[in-house]
Amino acid sequence: MTELLPLLFSATVLGLLGGGHCIGMCGGLMGALTLAIPPEQRQRRLQLLLAYNAGRITSYTLAGLLLGSLGWALASGPLADALRVLAALLLIAMGLYLAGWWSVLTRLEGLGRHLWRHLEPIARQLLPVRSAGRALLLGTLWGWLPCGLVYSTLLWAASQGDALDSALLMLAFGIGTLPVLLTTGLAAERITALLRRRALRIGSGLLVILFGLWTLPGPHQHWLAGH
Repeated sequence: MTELLPLLFSATVLGLLGGGHCIGMCGGLMGALTLAIPPEQRQRRLQLLLAYNAGRITSYTLAGLLLGSLGWALASGPLADALRVLAALLLIAMGLYLAGWWSVLTRLEGLGRHLWRHLEPIARQLLPVRSAGRALLLGTLWGWLPCGLVYSTLLWAASQGDALDSALLMLAFGIGTLPVLLTTGLAAERITALLRRRALRIGSGLLVILFGLWTLPGPHQHWLAGH
């Protein structure tokens, strides 16, 4: 578990610093869900918003477990080093995306659009939201919304070669996204403006790129392990 802690921290940071992307992808949806809460339920807004996000994070965790099982099967064979290289390259790509230098991750979103076409009509039937259970179910469906950042993080998590580790990493990532999306739903503009600052985006992107370079197999691994 100790070896997993740096990865869990990194996954949480990815979720938090990817807030700018989350705002673009889900901020409008979060606002729409908030407005869809019936007037008589407005006093329970925070409870319903927490239920939305709990469902969304549950879907991330489940996806991590499912894809992580495939990663575990591959990691037990000769592809273990290839998976580690893939994980490193995905981290570097995520860092470039967070810094605003390369938006290739958005192309991954096309992978989930076919699935979302089938889920969206079901999600619409759950509106308006009148209970926490309904909000939880809607959030669970929302978790499968096509998102390049989620997909790339999911592939990175699965490349660790352990289904449980992959699920925990996606759980940590989801928790990292919670502050931004929750405050967006509650109309907190200050955090939104902070996460959109160019200096913060570049700094966070560079941090993720450095972690990706560290993840690449090589002599530096043995040197860092000794320190």
